[in-house]
Amino acid sequence: MAAEAEGLEPQAAATEDAAGDATEAADAELRLLVGNRLSLDLYPGGCHRLLHLCAQRPPQLGEVEFLQLSGHEDPQLLEATLTQVPRNLQRLRSLVLRGGQHWDVLGACLRGSLTTLPAGLSGLARLAHLDLSFNSLETLPACIPQMRGLSTLLLSYNHLSELPEALGALPSLTFLSVTHNRLQTLPIALGALSTLQRLDLSGNLLDTLPPEIGGLSSLTELNLASNRLQGLPTSLVGLRSLRLLVLHSNLLTSVPTGLVHLPLLTRLDLRDNQLRDVPPELLDAPFVRLQGNPLGEALPAPQSPPEAPVILEMPRLFLNSDVDSFPVTPQGCSVTLACGVRLQFPAGATASPVNIQYRLWLPEPRLVPLGPHDSLLSGVLELQPHGVAFRQKVSLWLLFVPPRIRRCREVVVRTLSGDSWGDLDTHVEEEAPKRLWAHCQVPHFSWFLVVSRPVSNTCLVPPEGTLLCCSGYPGVKVTFPPGATEEPRSVCMQVVRMASRELRALLGEPEAAASPLLCLSQSGGPPSFLQPVTVQLPLPPGVTGLSLDRSCLHLLYRTPLEAAWDDITAQVALELTHLYARFQVTHFSWYWLWYTTKTCVQDLARKAWERLRLHRVNLIALQRRRDPEQVLLQCLPRDKVDATLRRLLDRYRGPEPSDTVEMFEGEKFFAAFEKERPDCVEGRVCFVFYSHLKNVKEVYVTTTLDRQVQAVRGQVSFYRGAVPEEVPEEAKAARQKKGMDTVWMATLPIKLPRLRGSEGLGQGRGPGLSLAPLNLGDAETGFLTQSNLLTVAGRLGLDWPAVALHLGLPYRELQRIRHEFRDDLDGQIRHMLFSWAERQAGQPGAVGLLLRALEQSDRLDVAEEVRAILELGRQKYKDSIQRTSLAPRGLDPADPAAPQSVESAQA
Repeated sequence: MAAEAEGLEPQAAATEDAAGDATEAADAELRLLVGNRLSLDLYPGGCHRLLHLCAQRPPQLGEVEFLQLSGHEDPQLLEATLTQVPRNLQRLRSLVLRGGQHWDVLGACLRGSLTTLPAGLSGLARLAHLDLSFNSLETLPACIPQMRGLSTLLLSYNHLSELPEALGALPSLTFLSVTHNRLQTLPIALGALSTLQRLDLSGNLLDTLPPEIGGLSSLTELNLASNRLQGLPTSLVGLRSLRLLVLHSNLLTSVPTGLVHLPLLTRLDLRDNQLRDVPPELLDAPFVRLQGNPLGEALPAPQSPPEAPVILEMPRLFLNSDVDSFPVTPQGCSVTLACGVRLQFPAGATASPVNIQYRLWLPEPRLVPLGPHDSLLSGVLELQPHGVAFRQKVSLWLLFVPPRIRRCREVVVRTLSGDSWGDLDTHVEEEAPKRLWAHCQVPHFSWFLVVSRPVSNTCLVPPEGTLLCCSGYPGVKVTFPPGATEEPRSVCMQVVRMASRELRALLGEPEAAASPLLCLSQSGGPPSFLQPVTVQLPLPPGVTGLSLDRSCLHLLYRTPLEAAWDDITAQVALELTHLYARFQVTHFSWYWLWYTTKTCVQDLARKAWERLRLHRVNLIALQRRRDPEQVLLQCLPRDKVDATLRRLLDRYRGPEPSDTVEMFEGEKFFAAFEKERPDCVEGRVCFVFYSHLKNVKEVYVTTTLDRQVQAVRGQVSFYRGAVPEEVPEEAKAARQKKGMDTVWMATLPIKLPRLRGSEGLGQGRGPGLSLAPLNLGDAETGFLTQSNLLTVAGRLGLDWPAVALHLGLPYRELQRIRHEFRDDLDGQIRHMLFSWAERQAGQPGAVGLLLRALEQSDRLDVAEEVRAILELGRQKYKDSIQRTSLAPRGLDPADPAAPQSVESAQA
């Protein structure tokens, strides 16, 4: 019996452990039940948690009135979970099943997997609010028209192509939003919704409206923007309660005159339509917006169709890097430039032929306007003539480097318009993996570049007020009350997230946390609002409104003029819920919510702000294996160092990368070589750091010391800032410091090896600077060293493409070299010649191939110099063999020691 008891003890312990785990899991799920709300969309496995709660049936579950679930759950699991809702949540008033909380590789929101709803949900008698936005609905679930108490129905960003007639049976519906779907028609029964107050159908494919829409007697807001409407029913003039009517971006050619006489109408938006003849009442009304319409333009005279229509094919131009301009005619054309740019000029874009010039500039702070959290993804493209407006917008595609961080960020094309920079509506097109194009429409030419920025949400704030939400962080909202502005103002909101681990490392506090960083900005106008606006921010991660210590909560505000952070917690009234904090502000700026036991956080906020914008990088200095005088200098983000070194070390060698340093996007730095040791031929080298670009330069170094005696050791140092006349003494003294504020960043060693024998033929770049043989050719017929090849490269000039083609290089490689070394002719020539020589090393006939290529390119002068070098090499080889007795003497008949012929011996 004792043995049996001992055997049962482990089983009992395991049972107790399992029960303990289950109890802990149940307690964790019960903690999610706060008041009458159950928010499971913020936690992974929300459906599993709700099923477990339904199985346990705690008393608090029956009190839940607000339920939030993620639409990204497995469809079968989501359906099984929703089946349990009517049985366990009888008092439910609000059900949110949104998608859009995950992002694809390009940063776009992904739709949820929801395609239908179980029929049992119609039994939720108290349900008044249903949000199914950002999902994959193709038809309206049959249970929705049976929800008689429904007052708010949100169906935006789905795949709905029609709405059922049964929708008109919802007697309590006051708000219906079906934006950004595929609706082509509306049901007639829609006019039966007598209680409907707000109807948003923007972003669909509607071309007509049913006359019954005039029966919506309670309607106050109607949004039909971005559809295909060509006309409006006259029944709209019967909407006597209407205050806001938005019809911009349609195809309207006329509107009912009676709209202007609606008694409560405060805004009628008719921008960007095809209106030509507008009644005077509309023109004089102050609340009507008519921009973007061809007012007063005569309709084109009808023409009889030609007997045989002639369709002209749009010309296609493919330009290489040698061409910097091209013509555009009224016929239009499609242009592909060698620098990763495509343009399409539609027919009629120009009234007369225009010569377009282009140039790709290397990025520098003067040409690259970046926000605090922006990243540059391309070079700077200049298209001329500047400011000349086209009759039709021109399509522009710019190739850019894929951004490493894509969540809650977007790619835009930035351009200079007048005296200010602005961002264009941009679409990202993926041609192949890691080959992305930024596509936009441009009305005129200027400077263009591609930028990655935090997702920007913009709205036009009318005097009546509005709500602005963040698409990347749904919990971030700004409410503008009526009277916040006198005139409509365009307001932009950006949100930036800081990782909790970085903040904890900065503060040295394991419990510290921060909310997303909110920025409110505008283009022009006064810096403040007329009325306080309400901001909602999510509480810092791990903090809930019921458990936090309010003395640890700090609201930080960035002062625009001083660029400093202030703690304004005591100046505002913070309203806390379980997940959010709300407060009122009056100024455009940055706002940040911290949770920390620190009391003075202003200086810490400044450091955290800088930490958000800093990039951790390493510096490398490598020397080409075949030519140690060619030094590659590069600044790399820390996560790219290993992959770059693996790619380069078959051709380069050098020391380990520098220690990690921190740099801002667009920060200047320079490299300087030690005097009297290897110094850069071209002087000190200036860089501008951009995290997504290469930040690489190759230079040649020289020395005044005699390398015939010994190898020469030197070093290259990197410093912050622009290139000074000389490296300051305080910078040299700062080498031992590791702080980010010092001028000096890193020092790496380089070495020029000792020259063996009489290498080189006097064609080097400096006294005594000849190089080891490249094995190009052989000793008997002559060989060329890298110094000789460098001399040849210095003589080719603009003829190098012809020489390259005669050497057998494909045209595609020429284009690649031109693009990689744009604005650097010497770099193009050297790269072409040395890369070809490396492939030819050890191959017979390489020197002869080079001579023929020079002759075929009409560079006989360079070919003769090469022959002279080869002859000198052959003579030296012959002399060295004779001196070592490896060949019989007397090969020359004039030599007195040479053997005589038979005839001369007899004489």
